[in-house]
Amino acid sequence: MEVAYLALGANLGERERHLQLAVEEIKKRIGQVITLSAFYVTAPWGFASSHTFLNAACGVRTTLSPVALLEATQCIERKLGRTAKSIAGTYTDRLIDIDILLYGEQIIESEKLEIPHPLMEERRFVLEPLVEIAPDAFHPIMRKTVRELYTEYTKVIH
Repeated sequence: MEVAYLALGANLGERERHLQLAVEEIKKRIGQVITLSAFYVTAPWGFASSHTFLNAACGVRTTLSPVALLEATQCIERKLGRTAKSIAGTYTDRLIDIDILLYGEQIIESEKLEIPHPLMEERRFVLEPLVEIAPDAFHPIMRKTVRELYTEYTKVIH
């Protein structure tokens, strides 16, 4: 078993309901949700939209491999109404988004999957919920804890 940390986000429709449904599906398809952050209202990142996001993070204990975990998260997104993933840095409004942030301390770099998530340290909407639930989780490429990444991020912003 491994602990994976996932980022959840929604900015269309009943955002809170979409996040709650995603967590229920994660429990059914992926494993035991061991921790769940509060829901954070955030501005869109990387694109303009009049719809604010609701973001969260969760920790899940799973027996799925990283690739199987990716497939499960994409299946959940489709079940909840997501029709397309962001491609080549082009972001759009979405009913639900689930990203794998960390999978233990594994590093995976393939065409299909990158773990740790390649932009997590640049995104407050990822770091803030993640530091709430897993401040000591370790980023194996940056060699820092989530708390350290969040502290560095907030120093740069202020």
